[in-house]
Order: sequence, then C-alpha cells, then structure tokens
Amino acid sequence: MLNYIWGAMILTAIVVASFNGRTADVAIAVIDSSKEAVTVALTMLGVVGMWSGLMKIAERAGALDKFSNGLKPVIKFLFPGLSSDGPAAKYISTNMAANILGLGWAATPSGLRAMQELQKINKNKDTASNHMCTFLIINMSSLQLITITIIADRALHGSLNPQEIIFPGLIATGFSTIVAVVFVKLFCRSRKSNKVSP
Repeated sequence: MLNYIWGAMILTAIVVASFNGRTADVAIAVIDSSKEAVTVALTMLGVVGMWSGLMKIAERAGALDKFSNGLKPVIKFLFPGLSSDGPAAKYISTNMAANILGLGWAATPSGLRAMQELQKINKNKDTASNHMCTFLIINMSSLQLITITIIADRALHGSLNPQEIIFPGLIATGFSTIVAVVFVKLFCRSRKSNKVSP
C-alpha cells in the first residue's frame, strides 16, 4: 500500500511540474535527493556496523544477559504471566536494551524473534495476545538514553553540537514510554474483562 502512495505522490509531482513548466526543478531535486540518500546510507552503514558489533560483543561477553536479569522486574510488571527465564523474555530484554541505547536497527532482529516466541505461546493464533500488543506498544514508545541515529544524522548535516539532542530526546521518549505503559495496562485490563488471552 505504501508503494502505491509514494508512487501516486511522485506521479502527481511530475504532472504538476509539467503543467507549471518546472520539470527541470523536479529532475534536479531527484538527482540531489538520490545523492544525499546514498551519502546518508553510507554514513549510517558505518554507525550501524559499529554499534551492532558492540551489541554482539556485549552479547558474547554476557553483558546482555546481566542487563536482561536487571530487566526481570520490568518484564514481570509489563508482561504478567510470562516466564522471565523463557526465550520470549530474553528477546524482549535484548530489544529493550538496544532501543534504550538508540539502536533501533539492532533492536529489529530481537524484536522479530520476540514476536515469534510470543506467537508460539499465544492460545488464539488468529488474534494478537495481550503480551504481543504490550510488546508492540512498548517497542514503539522506545525509551532512549542515547539517540545514536539522530546524533549521527545531525553530525552528518553539520550540526555544531549534535549530542545536544540527548536530553530532549530522553524527555520525549520517557514521556512517550510512560503514556505507553499507562495505555497498555488499561488496554490489557479491558481485554481481560472481555476474556481475551494474555
């Protein structure tokens, strides 16, 4: 669906530019945007590679396991009834750790594995469980202590102080996470009253 939306927007821009005699401007914008996209992609590739590598080192050194153990009370609060030693809890913890460090790209694989594990224990395979909905909402709110991606993007575009986004980012993601937790608890309570599986 998104492909159709983007395709329609591009086609509309070309048609409007043709009627206004600004086809050359559209062509220049396409070339400049393509060049910038490649530059950003290559820069982010280096950042992603470095932080994903650090996450792998942390995982092999056992740091993620220790972090997961520290998150057990949080997991128990957010996912009541979920085994804190099970594979789903481990992947959820890894995902949360990556998100907290601002590594959304490193959080994706563990997030997908967490959903797969949650689906395995889902009693109603055709409906998302409370645990799955909770994980999705918490993952989207994404509390971040260090917004690595935004810092890298600001540095790429010439910001004199790219790390100044850390504190506002912490406030914004902290607030969004609090709202997400409140929403999740109300949502799960509502579903429980309607007898939807955990």
